[in-house]
Amino acid sequence: MSGQQMAREFAAQMSVRGGRWRLYVVLLNTTEQWPEYPFTATVPTFMERAEALSVLGFEPVPGAEWTWTEDSETYGDPSSPVVLIAATRVRSRAEVAA
Repeated sequence: MSGQQMAREFAAQMSVRGGRWRLYVVLLNTTEQWPEYPFTATVPTFMERAEALSVLGFEPVPGAEWTWTEDSETYGDPSSPVVLIAATRVRSRAEVAA
């Protein structure tokens, strides 16, 4: 990759459904399938998340932090179970190495 081009940035998100956490990279404006990594039932540690991103071919953007958002499972229903979504900015390891 030339000095003028920078690696594209994407959002990596992590959520839980059915007691199992999964991490996925949101590839908007593409026809590519979003890379996904399933975890065990426990909340993944920072290092486990970094390893999962590496397996998927991504790395956190320097200085990026994980943010946590609370949502509801059923939109607009305040009695709905809570859904936690974590997100951070990532970039393709292949594009960084080029």
